[in-house]
Amino acid sequence: MPDDAQDTLLRLEGVHTHIGEYHILQGVDLTVPRGALTVLLGRNGAGKSTTLRTIMGLWQASRGRTSFAGRDITSASTPEIARAGIAFVPEDMGIFAGLTVQENLRLAAIAGRFDAARLDWIFGLFPALKRFWLRPGGLLSGGQKQMLAIARAIVEPRQLLLIDEPTKGLAPAIVDNLAQAFEDLKARGTTILLVEQNFHFVRGLGDHVAVMDDGRIVHTGAMAALSADEALQSRLLGLHAGAVH
Repeated sequence: MPDDAQDTLLRLEGVHTHIGEYHILQGVDLTVPRGALTVLLGRNGAGKSTTLRTIMGLWQASRGRTSFAGRDITSASTPEIARAGIAFVPEDMGIFAGLTVQENLRLAAIAGRFDAARLDWIFGLFPALKRFWLRPGGLLSGGQKQMLAIARAIVEPRQLLLIDEPTKGLAPAIVDNLAQAFEDLKARGTTILLVEQNFHFVRGLGDHVAVMDDGRIVHTGAMAALSADEALQSRLLGLHAGAVH
């Protein structure tokens, strides 16, 4: 991955995170280039979600440094990090089930006001949200809830999106819709750090890749290079030739 400070939006240097007695992140070094989609891969329990939550300040790093746009955010609070321009879409989506689609999005908008042009753009990405504008979030399908969670993260312009396992349990048609949405976000200059288990989904979508194992980054490089190297896929991810799902 590019290591020039001008091209780097987010950098983790030797980051350790403890959760209770468990030492989850054990010296994570990660660079996220500006304007690209970086995929964080690894087996279950490798520390991927903890990495996102540590960046967002939901877990406090016990050692190391996290910098965003040249600013040290290691000890910043979650609201401060959000105001700096980072949005987080957790694996459980975190929508408010009792609130309508409109109300969920209004909570994320500055002063509760929508920018009409941006809202139209979001409806173009996720037409179902316009269709179910007044439906409670809890009554949406799994795919629609994921759309709502992402829409809430982008209802205001953000420099960086942290997205955890967006395709989990979703139908292929919805997955294709999400891929197009991520491409559109990249075209608008949004940087994305995406945690994902579905290699088939990310192999054509990601620009850069980092692979985690046991709380450390064990590989970084271009996604195209990993996609073309089945032996490397097998060594890093346990994938067999042709098994890309």
